[in-house]
Amino acid sequence: MKKFRPALALIFITALYSCSTVPLTGRRQLSLVGDAEVNQSAAASYKQLLTDPKTKVISSGTDAQRVKRIGANLSIAIERYLKDNGYGDQYNFQWEFNLIQSNEINAWCMPGGKVAVYTGLLPVANTDAYLAVVMGHEIGHAIARHSAERISKQMVVEGVGTGVGAATNTQSAGTQTVINQLYGVGGQLLLLKYSRDQESEADRLGLTFMAMAGYDPNNAVGFWQRMAAQNKGGAPPELLSTHPADATRIQNIQNRIPEAMKYYKK
Repeated sequence: MKKFRPALALIFITALYSCSTVPLTGRRQLSLVGDAEVNQSAAASYKQLLTDPKTKVISSGTDAQRVKRIGANLSIAIERYLKDNGYGDQYNFQWEFNLIQSNEINAWCMPGGKVAVYTGLLPVANTDAYLAVVMGHEIGHAIARHSAERISKQMVVEGVGTGVGAATNTQSAGTQTVINQLYGVGGQLLLLKYSRDQESEADRLGLTFMAMAGYDPNNAVGFWQRMAAQNKGGAPPELLSTHPADATRIQNIQNRIPEAMKYYKK
């Protein structure tokens, strides 16, 4: 007769009932860790990166102003959507948008709205609409709580957690261990790499978010074609390293444009 393990049973029951819903897509996802924990750890990593002597933050000039302006347009539109659709009390983002000097063709958004755009991306995202494609996509990861979802899955795999309490904002040692491992708090910054399913969901959210902010989502096709052109004869840019195949992604985006256009206002 197999031995009953109450700890594993508790984790299973907690996972069964600890779910949240992704705005817009309606997908149910595992949620064992509170937003406050993830956002606090992400904010600490973000601050650590910005204050690192090796990091050069571009705080003035046309490019920096462009990043902040597009970021503000997106965040205002997203906050309005969340509020109007009953999600307003579930998000407490402290938005920040910074341009960082780096040759990498990359951008990212940490939980809580901490966004970074690398200067290496700007020649590819050479229009406001193209940059809104990328920033909307990266913000989509944060709005969909992809980081917390991955943390939750790792907690289940490792058997870490404190039962139902793990789904609250209380900071448990197990939860903090997993967060620190993923975000490198107190050490080198480690950015999450998302699954292909999460990438596709972020594409869908990003299309809608850019449309809400007044950027034509049809531009997403052109941007990802430009990104695909960067992936010839060598390693892909970091932004593409864990993403769906170029042709698959572009086709999926084309299929989602009619949905996004419902939110588009010039």
